Amino acid sequence: MRVVIAEDNVLLSAGLELILGTKDIEVAAVVTDGPGLLDAAARHRPDALIVDVRLPPSFRDEGIQAALAVRRAHPGLPVLVLSQYVERVYAHELLADGSGGVGYLLKDRVSRVGEFVDALHRVARGGTVMDPEVVDQLMTGTGRNAAVHAAVDALTPREREVLTLMARGLGNREIGERLVITDNAVHKHIGNIFAKLGLPVDDRGHRRVLAVLTYLDSRG
Repeated sequence: MRVVIAEDNVLLSAGLELILGTKDIEVAAVVTDGPGLLDAAARHRPDALIVDVRLPPSFRDEGIQAALAVRRAHPGLPVLVLSQYVERVYAHELLADGSGGVGYLLKDRVSRVGEFVDALHRVARGGTVMDPEVVDQLMTGTGRNAAVHAAVDALTPREREVLTLMARGLGNREIGERLVITDNAVHKHIGNIFAKLGLPVDDRGHRRVLAVLTYLDSRG
């Protein structure tokens, strides 16, 4: 696998290069801003991008905007976003473009090498991965409107567990193994979840998590 990293923190980018190198993942380029990411993606044609949310010059959303621009130029190019904090708007914005593998991890996750590399591989294969802490904070958020509150209350404890694991990027088989239930049971729970939340049933990885985010986004 070949990746391009967009990260202005030299220590973090060097650490990423070192980690990935030990896992037979080639870092084709390291850039520090949005224009550099666009150029590197076109020049190196990587298998995935690793992008910081906040890049120079304003350190607001340049990374996300550059990632979206790259995906418009190269539809489906997998993107794994790193962030210092849980930023729901940015997570939703990237997922909502609807193409290819996407991931959203907190930077602390990089130190958990196995989890980080596994997430990168999932994203490169076209999957969607959200950091467990991001999911947990969103799932326990407050301010939901009445309709969503009623829909969430209608979920059984098991359905809530399945919904959380879906948002973390796990597939049906992995959810079944984690909860020690059959594939048929997982499929039934997913159908119930989408029905109760008024969302279309669709087992494809990206749309599964996008549906979860649509639900989360309707909170206060």
